[in-house]
Amino acid sequence: MADSSQRKVQIFTSYAHEDEDLKNEMDKYLKVLKRSGKIDAWNDRALIAGQEWNDSIMNELRKADVILLLISVDFNASDFIWDKELAEAMRRHEAGEAYVVPIILRNCKWTSLPYAKLQALPRNARPILDYPDRDAAFTEVADGIERLVDHILAK
Repeated sequence: MADSSQRKVQIFTSYAHEDEDLKNEMDKYLKVLKRSGKIDAWNDRALIAGQEWNDSIMNELRKADVILLLISVDFNASDFIWDKELAEAMRRHEAGEAYVVPIILRNCKWTSLPYAKLQALPRNARPILDYPDRDAAFTEVADGIERLVDHILAK
Protein backbone atom coordinates (compact mmCIF):
# COMPACT_ATOMS: atom_id res chain seq x y z
CA MET A 1 0.00 0.00 0.00
CA ALA A 2 1.05 3.57 -0.63
CA ASP A 3 2.29 5.78 2.19
CA SER A 4 -0.28 8.57 2.36
CA SER A 5 2.18 10.90 4.15
CA GLN A 6 4.61 10.79 1.20
CA ARG A 7 4.76 13.84 -1.05
CA LYS A 8 3.27 13.13 -4.46
CA VAL A 9 4.63 14.52 -7.70
CA GLN A 10 1.89 16.32 -9.62
CA ILE A 11 1.77 15.37 -13.30
CA PHE A 12 -0.14 17.30 -15.96
CA THR A 13 -0.68 15.75 -19.40
CA SER A 14 -1.07 18.05 -22.39
CA TYR A 15 -2.35 16.29 -25.51
CA ALA A 16 -4.54 16.71 -28.56
CA HIS A 17 -7.88 14.98 -28.28
CA GLU A 18 -7.13 13.17 -31.55
CA ASP A 19 -4.50 11.28 -29.51
CA GLU A 20 -6.79 10.37 -26.64
CA ASP A 21 -6.54 6.61 -27.24
CA LEU A 22 -2.74 6.81 -26.97
CA LYS A 23 -3.03 9.01 -23.86
CA ASN A 24 -5.35 6.45 -22.28
CA GLU A 25 -2.90 3.68 -23.12
CA MET A 26 -0.02 5.63 -21.57
CA ASP A 27 -2.10 6.24 -18.44
CA LYS A 28 -2.23 2.47 -17.86
CA TYR A 29 1.57 2.40 -17.69
CA LEU A 30 1.58 5.23 -15.14
CA LYS A 31 -0.89 3.39 -12.91
CA VAL A 32 1.97 1.65 -11.06
CA LEU A 33 3.34 5.07 -10.03
CA LYS A 34 -0.14 6.14 -8.91
CA ARG A 35 -0.60 2.97 -6.87
CA SER A 36 2.83 3.43 -5.28
CA GLY A 37 1.71 6.83 -4.04
CA LYS A 38 4.44 8.64 -5.98
CA ILE A 39 2.22 10.64 -8.34
CA ASP A 40 -1.11 12.28 -8.90
CA ALA A 41 -1.90 12.75 -12.58
CA TRP A 42 -4.33 15.18 -14.20
CA ASN A 43 -5.58 15.86 -17.71
CA ASP A 44 -8.56 17.75 -19.07
CA ARG A 45 -10.85 14.69 -18.93
CA ALA A 46 -10.92 15.22 -15.15
CA LEU A 47 -13.01 18.37 -15.67
CA ILE A 48 -16.52 18.13 -14.27
CA ALA A 49 -19.72 19.74 -15.45
CA GLY A 50 -19.93 23.41 -14.59
CA GLN A 51 -16.20 23.98 -14.25
CA GLU A 52 -14.65 26.80 -16.21
CA TRP A 53 -12.43 24.64 -18.39
CA ASN A 54 -9.80 27.24 -19.36
CA ASP A 55 -9.20 28.37 -15.76
CA SER A 56 -9.21 24.79 -14.46
CA ILE A 57 -6.71 23.60 -17.06
CA MET A 58 -4.37 26.52 -16.43
CA ASN A 59 -4.62 26.12 -12.63
CA GLU A 60 -3.70 22.43 -12.86
CA LEU A 61 -0.86 23.23 -15.26
CA ARG A 62 0.52 25.80 -12.80
CA LYS A 63 0.45 23.24 -9.94
CA ALA A 64 2.27 20.51 -11.87
CA ASP A 65 5.79 19.37 -11.04
CA VAL A 66 5.97 17.46 -14.34
CA ILE A 67 4.26 18.44 -17.59
CA LEU A 68 4.00 15.70 -20.20
CA LEU A 69 3.62 16.87 -23.81
CA LEU A 70 2.17 14.11 -26.01
CA ILE A 71 3.66 15.08 -29.34
CA SER A 72 1.92 14.53 -32.67
CA VAL A 73 0.95 16.60 -35.68
CA ASP A 74 -2.39 17.28 -33.96
CA PHE A 75 -0.64 18.48 -30.78
CA ASN A 76 1.51 20.86 -32.82
CA ALA A 77 -1.50 22.10 -34.81
CA SER A 78 -3.66 22.91 -31.77
CA ASP A 79 -3.96 26.66 -31.23
CA PHE A 80 -5.09 26.19 -27.60
CA ILE A 81 -2.12 23.98 -26.81
CA TRP A 82 0.33 26.30 -28.59
CA ASP A 83 -1.04 29.58 -27.19
CA LYS A 84 -1.94 28.47 -23.67
CA GLU A 85 -0.58 25.14 -22.45
CA LEU A 86 2.76 25.05 -24.25
CA ALA A 87 3.48 28.71 -23.56
CA GLU A 88 2.87 28.22 -19.83
CA ALA A 89 4.73 24.90 -19.73
CA MET A 90 7.83 26.40 -21.34
CA ARG A 91 7.62 29.49 -19.11
CA ARG A 92 7.56 27.23 -16.04
CA HIS A 93 10.43 25.16 -17.44
CA GLU A 94 12.56 28.27 -18.07
CA ALA A 95 11.81 29.49 -14.52
CA GLY A 96 12.85 26.11 -13.05
CA GLU A 97 9.35 25.55 -11.68
CA ALA A 98 8.52 22.32 -13.55
CA TYR A 99 10.00 19.60 -15.70
CA VAL A 100 8.60 19.44 -19.22
CA VAL A 101 8.85 16.06 -20.94
CA PRO A 102 8.02 15.66 -24.63
CA ILE A 103 6.70 12.18 -25.39
CA ILE A 104 6.81 11.51 -29.10
CA LEU A 105 3.65 9.64 -30.04
CA ARG A 106 3.60 9.91 -33.81
CA ASN A 107 5.93 11.00 -36.58
CA CYS A 108 5.70 14.73 -37.15
CA LYS A 109 7.88 17.80 -37.59
CA TRP A 110 8.89 18.96 -34.11
CA THR A 111 12.65 19.45 -33.97
CA SER A 112 12.42 23.21 -34.55
CA LEU A 113 9.75 23.80 -31.88
CA PRO A 114 10.42 25.23 -28.39
CA TYR A 115 10.33 21.86 -26.63
CA ALA A 116 12.87 20.27 -29.02
CA LYS A 117 15.73 21.24 -26.67
CA LEU A 118 14.31 19.01 -23.94
CA GLN A 119 15.13 15.33 -23.47
CA ALA A 120 12.24 13.43 -25.00
CA LEU A 121 10.83 9.97 -24.43
CA PRO A 122 10.96 7.22 -25.61
CA ARG A 123 14.73 6.84 -25.95
CA ASN A 124 16.23 8.66 -28.95
CA ALA A 125 12.86 10.43 -29.43
CA ARG A 126 11.61 7.47 -31.46
CA PRO A 127 7.84 7.81 -31.98
CA ILE A 128 5.82 5.30 -30.00
CA LEU A 129 3.92 4.25 -33.12
CA ASP A 130 7.24 3.31 -34.79
CA TYR A 131 7.88 0.56 -32.24
CA PRO A 132 6.94 -2.94 -33.38
CA ASP A 133 6.01 -3.61 -29.72
CA ARG A 134 4.00 -0.71 -28.34
CA ASP A 135 4.22 -2.20 -24.84
CA ALA A 136 8.01 -1.80 -25.01
CA ALA A 137 7.64 1.85 -26.01
CA PHE A 138 5.19 2.72 -23.24
CA THR A 139 7.26 0.80 -20.69
CA GLU A 140 10.30 2.86 -21.72
CA VAL A 141 8.24 6.04 -21.26
CA ALA A 142 6.97 4.92 -17.84
CA ASP A 143 10.51 4.03 -16.74
CA GLY A 144 11.76 7.46 -17.80
CA ILE A 145 8.95 9.21 -15.95
CA GLU A 146 9.58 7.10 -12.85
CA ARG A 147 13.28 8.08 -12.87
CA LEU A 148 12.26 11.74 -13.06
CA VAL A 149 9.69 11.32 -10.27
CA ASP A 150 12.28 9.61 -8.05
CA HIS A 151 14.72 12.46 -8.77
CA ILE A 152 12.10 15.03 -7.74
CA LEU A 153 11.16 13.11 -4.59
CA ALA A 154 14.83 12.77 -3.59
CA LYS A 155 15.33 16.55 -3.58
